[in-house]
Amino acid sequence: MEWERNEGSRQPDKVKLLDSQFLREHEQIASGIMGWLNKIFKGSSHKISEGQYQGKHEEEQVWNEPATNSADAWSEFETEDIDRAIALSLLEEEEKGKNVVETVSHVEEDEQLARALQESMNLGSPPPAPRSGNSGNVPNGNTYHQPIPFPFLTGFRICAGCKTEIGHGRFLSCMGAVWHPECFRCHACNQPISDYEFSMSGNYPYHKACYKEHYHPKCDVCKTFIPTNAAGLIEYRAHPFWIQKYCPAHEHDGTPRCCSCERMEPRDIKYISLDDGRRLCLECLDSSIMDTNECQPLYLDIKEFYEGLNMKVEQQVPLLLVERSALNEAMEGEKSGHHHMPETRGLCLSEEQTVSTILRRPKIGAGKILDMITEPYRLTRRCEVTAILILYGLPRLLTGSILAHELMHAWLRLQGYRTLSPEVEEGICQVLAHMWLESEIISGSGSNVASTSSSSSSSATLPKKGNRSPFEKKLGDFFKHQIESDTSPAYGDGFRMGNSAVLKYGLRRTLDHMKLTGTFPY
Repeated sequence: MEWERNEGSRQPDKVKLLDSQFLREHEQIASGIMGWLNKIFKGSSHKISEGQYQGKHEEEQVWNEPATNSADAWSEFETEDIDRAIALSLLEEEEKGKNVVETVSHVEEDEQLARALQESMNLGSPPPAPRSGNSGNVPNGNTYHQPIPFPFLTGFRICAGCKTEIGHGRFLSCMGAVWHPECFRCHACNQPISDYEFSMSGNYPYHKACYKEHYHPKCDVCKTFIPTNAAGLIEYRAHPFWIQKYCPAHEHDGTPRCCSCERMEPRDIKYISLDDGRRLCLECLDSSIMDTNECQPLYLDIKEFYEGLNMKVEQQVPLLLVERSALNEAMEGEKSGHHHMPETRGLCLSEEQTVSTILRRPKIGAGKILDMITEPYRLTRRCEVTAILILYGLPRLLTGSILAHELMHAWLRLQGYRTLSPEVEEGICQVLAHMWLESEIISGSGSNVASTSSSSSSSATLPKKGNRSPFEKKLGDFFKHQIESDTSPAYGDGFRMGNSAVLKYGLRRTLDHMKLTGTFPY
C-alpha cells in the first residue's frame, strides 16, 4: 500500500500500544500480523511514508485518515511485547515447515492489513465518509456528512467559481457546490454575495435587492415596485393589448386614460386635456384630426374605398367634426338609431337640426386646448341622410374607422335597407370599419391631411403614404382588436356574425341576403 504525503495535514494523536496481556489473548491474530510484517521486512513492494490511507471500509465507503510518521511508528513497536509476538510467530512457522503462498491480490492484502492493524491497535474507526458526489447513505439509513474537523480535506474541494482548489479558510456551500467567498457573486452587479439570504433566477444567484430591481415588476404609472397583496403575491393590472402594467389602486384613484388608445397616464408624462374633459396622449396627438376641414381628405379616401367595393355613395352627405356636447345634443334630437354606449364617437343623422361644428384646429398650450372656434351648421333633409358627425381630437386611423362605420349606415339607408335589427345593421357597419382598417394597415397608406382653411394659423400634417410611424401601425392593430373583442350584443356579436358571413359568401352576396331577409346568411 502506497501512502501519499500531505504537507497540509495536522499530526494525529500517537498510536497507543497494546499491553502484554492483550497480546497473549490475541496471539493468533498477532501471528497473522507478524507474517505480513515479516514479508514487509523482506522487501515488500508496498512503501510506507507520510500521508493518507485511501482504502475500502465495509460498505464501499471511503475513509480518509492521517498517517503517522514511519520512523515514529516503528520506534514505538520496538518493545518487549512486540518482540515476543514476533518470536512466537517465527517459531510457529518453523515448526509447521510450511511455505506461505500468497493467494490474494495486493489490493486484498492491503485491505486485510488495514483491518488487522485497526483491530490490534484497538483504534475505533471514524464514521465512513461519503464518496465525493454521493449522499453517503449506509444500509441502516443513517447519513454521514463530510468530517469537518479535518482541515486537510478542504484541499480537495474545487471552487465552482474560479475552478481552483479550496485550501484552508472559509468557504461557502450552496447551489450544490462549494465556493470561495469572493467567488460567489451576484449575476446582476457582479459583487460578492455576503448576505445570509440570496435569490435565484434560473441557475444564477442574485442579491435580494438586485433580484427585485431586475425581476420585481414596476408600475408603468407611478414607476414604483408593484406591492404584494395580503397573500404575499404580486398583483397588478395590465391592458389586454398594450404592454402596460399598473397597480390595482390606479383603477380607482382617478388616474386618467387616453381617450384613444386607453393607456393610463404615467406620473412623469402629462396628457393633453381637451375642453370636453377627455385626455389625449402625445403619441395619439401626433396624428389627431381637430377640425372639419382637416377631415375632408380622409372622407374622400374612405369614399374611394367604398367605390372600390362597388358601393359608391351618390348623394353628398355632409361630414362635420364636433365636440362631445354637440354630439350628445344631436343624438338626443335623433328619433331613431342605436348608439354605442357608454360613449358615442360618431353619428349618422336622418333628421333636420342645427349642429355646432369646429371651424379651425385649436391651439395647444400648457397641456390643454386653446382658442376653440365653432359655428352653427343647419342640416336640411335632402335625402335619407342629413349628415355624419364625428368626435374631434381622435387619431386619423380611429377617425377613419368611425367614419367608415357611419358611412355604411348612410349607404344602407340610401339603398333602401329597412327594418334591420341592431345586431345586423351595427354588425355589418363594424365589418366595413374593420375592412378599411385592415386595408390601411396592409398598404401602409395614409393621406397628407392638412387644414385647407386660409384663416388657420396652424395646420396638422399627418403621415404621408408609406411613412406611417411604428406607433400608428400598432394603433391600427389596437383599433382592429377593439372591434374584434367588443362584448356588446350589437357591435361585438353582430360583427362576428357579419364577418363570418362575408368571409364565407363574400360581401355582395351577404348584402343581398340582408336586403331580402334582414339577416346574415348562415
